[in-house]
Amino acid sequence: MTTYMEGQIVDENVEFTLVELCRVSGASVEEMTLWVSEGVFEPAGERPEEWRFSGVALRRVRTAQRLAHDLEINAPGVALALDLLDEIEALRARAKRPRAP
Repeated sequence: MTTYMEGQIVDENVEFTLVELCRVSGASVEEMTLWVSEGVFEPAGERPEEWRFSGVALRRVRTAQRLAHDLEINAPGVALALDLLDEIEALRARAKRPRAP
């Protein structure tokens, strides 16, 4: 049996507008606006028309969508879950670093 994986590599230096990020992720503008208000995302720019998101935001949007849609977690819960996932990732990275003797 052959298993195939599909993925995208997005440079973290890439920037998306709100509309572009919604188009590539499938998230709605309303979802993104709500998640920004909850602190899930911190785009550059003051107003939605000016918002710019890094390439890393694409992965985060997809995770937020899975939490919201598949697990039916509300926006504050999505923010908390993503913060905890970030903390776990940071701890794992720290644990992999060589320790000084």
